[in-house]
Amino acid sequence: MLIENRLVAFVVLALLVALVISFLMTPVVKTFAYKVGAIDVPKDNRRMHKVPIPRLGGLAIFIGFMVSILLFAEINTEMKSILLGAVIIVVLGVVDDIMALPAMLKFVIQIAAALIPALNGVQILAFSNPNIFSDSLYWVLGGLSIPITVLWIVAITNAVNLIDGLDGLANGVSAISATTMLVIALVGGQTQVSIVLAALVGACVGFMPYNMNPAKMFMGDTGATFLGFILATMSIQGLFKYYAVVSFVVPFLILGLPIFDTAFAFIRRIAHGQSPMHADRSHIHHRLIDMGLNQKQAVATLYVISAILGLSAVVLTTGGEQKAMLLFLTLCIVAVVAARVVFPKEVREELHEELEELKDHGHHQEEKKDEEG
Repeated sequence: MLIENRLVAFVVLALLVALVISFLMTPVVKTFAYKVGAIDVPKDNRRMHKVPIPRLGGLAIFIGFMVSILLFAEINTEMKSILLGAVIIVVLGVVDDIMALPAMLKFVIQIAAALIPALNGVQILAFSNPNIFSDSLYWVLGGLSIPITVLWIVAITNAVNLIDGLDGLANGVSAISATTMLVIALVGGQTQVSIVLAALVGACVGFMPYNMNPAKMFMGDTGATFLGFILATMSIQGLFKYYAVVSFVVPFLILGLPIFDTAFAFIRRIAHGQSPMHADRSHIHHRLIDMGLNQKQAVATLYVISAILGLSAVVLTTGGEQKAMLLFLTLCIVAVVAARVVFPKEVREELHEELEELKDHGHHQEEKKDEEG
């Protein structure tokens, strides 16, 4: 009990220090953003704001996180590699927020940043076999460990960045995901992982007053990619390594919202004959806005979804698969019923529009084939 109380004390201190530093540094970073011209100007219909707003808020999150880590975390080889990769991601984000960089260049640098922890012990070595009829309980990755680890880190880094489309959305979802991982880490007595995640939660919460609608500052690519990178690497340290039995499911539940949104966006673009990297206005948050919700309602809805997934992940790691499945189904039913009650007209209209869009696309494909024939 003494060790547990000490761990909780360190976690609380790490969270509070990161929160205070992040909160105090945001106005300083805001002034810096104006000086270097890191301003988000609304120039297309994907942007929800109407006036220019400074970016680079992620720099305040990063500083709060780093101060807390240096004070409370044990900096071993694996932690050094994670922090080094994070520094590269943040420098890349700062440059990109000031002057837009080519997507391919950013992608290559992100792979390089992900390779640093992957080559220093932060690896997905195995995960549970989803085939319940197989005699093998685990899939041992062997030589695929490093490529899959890099793929996971880069994918989550970009997935969090892609949901950064509404005031407070990516920051809040990241805080919820980090809190979920923190609870699981505390239950498992994972000191290092708990302190790192507490620092991340604190840094996110400290920036929240400036980022909630109407936002006074955006976190920019600096913040969104940094949060994604830390969530990805800490999910490997705290979930894939310690919860092998359920490791195939838990990280996907906790990070379910950004993963689903990114996967859905890629599938939708490919189905429409577009590049997967083509920017559009059909992300989940855009669809909620188009249904008639305002920014605060849309963000609150996605917070609830993220929290449902996170709570299911906690129950899965502590109470078993059956309890987690029952909880998840129950919460999903409650959410669907609530949506039907609160937004009945909007739900029907959105479903109708989606069906019409699919029909039109099918007719277009048939006409194209007839013309070619």
